Amino acid sequence: MALTPSQEIDKFIKETTDWRGTWIANFRKLILKTAPEVTEEWKWGVPVWSYQGNVVASGIFKDHVKLNFFKGASLKDPKKLFNAGLEAKATRAIDISEGEKINEAALKDLIRQAVDLNNAEKRKK
Repeated sequence: MALTPSQEIDKFIKETTDWRGTWIANFRKLILKTAPEVTEEWKWGVPVWSYQGNVVASGIFKDHVKLNFFKGASLKDPKKLFNAGLEAKATRAIDISEGEKINEAALKDLIRQAVDLNNAEKRKK
């Protein structure tokens, strides 16, 4: 029997037994609290949170966690959280290394903007 996307994410977090799994688990709580309307999806072997389209995906790498905002180039980032993929046409990413602190209020703001942007674009159609 196939796992639901939320079960896939549970499994992914459980199998990532170091700081990266803990980070993804905490980010998951943050995004679901900040934007309860998002749905969890499992795409490309990574957790993806969507609302009226893809919002943000999270991947793990050897030395960092990546949060990839699908329409990040259209978001205001006054606290300069985006530190990767800055040359991409539409996406922007945040790479977080072990022990690194992130401005949670600014991250919540990016999440909220991303969800609101997808919602506004959907209403225009």
